[in-house]
Amino acid sequence: MNLVKRNTAWYPSLINDFFTRDLVNDTPFFSTALPAVNIQEQETTFELELAVPGLEKKDLEITVEEDTLIIASQKRVAQEVDGKYTRKEFGYHSFRRAFALPDSVDPSKISANSSNGVLQITLPKRKEALPQPKRTIQIR
Repeated sequence: MNLVKRNTAWYPSLINDFFTRDLVNDTPFFSTALPAVNIQEQETTFELELAVPGLEKKDLEITVEEDTLIIASQKRVAQEVDGKYTRKEFGYHSFRRAFALPDSVDPSKISANSSNGVLQITLPKRKEALPQPKRTIQIR
């Protein structure tokens, strides 16, 4: 099952490309890309890594609402150009990613670190969700 409808006719594609692509540089006029994410499950935590090049700590916001982890950013890139210009593009970069937290995560202990364009978020598991040691049951 496809979640995204794709136009296969050339005409809608041509119109779409005209309005959304820079035909000289072949890049979109409006960047709507979400940062790539890696998720690993460790024994005691979940580890998220998001690629956020060019963003600083002050540009990022991480919140927990109910059972959802929300990572958002909004940054305006100001470009000063003197004189007349033929083309000028404003730089607005924003995204919002939401992740459903499993019941095993303790939301009060979530931590984050940003370094070299990578945002690392650690989601510790609740004590009850951690692997329990093997125990032997005595038969009566």
